[in-house]
Amino acid sequence: MKTKVVKIGNSRGVRIPKSFIDQSGLSDEVELELKDDSIIIKPISSSRENWDYLFKKMSQNNDDVLFDSDSLSKQTTWDKEDWEW
Repeated sequence: MKTKVVKIGNSRGVRIPKSFIDQSGLSDEVELELKDDSIIIKPISSSRENWDYLFKKMSQNNDDVLFDSDSLSKQTTWDKEDWEW
């Protein structure tokens, strides 16, 4: 589908047909990504959906452990004595 780029202040915009919005799940806020020479518009609402459920499931499966826990036991004196929060 062809459409025109319209001036909006110092920016530019395009009109997205309702059928495209309905099919893509876009809402009031979107994520823009520049890839090669294309602009990709993605919905952002679903990216963090169900995180609380997934974190609980990770905990139940013991998948919420640190991968670098060995490095915590190898702290230097600087880590223990000189570092201030």
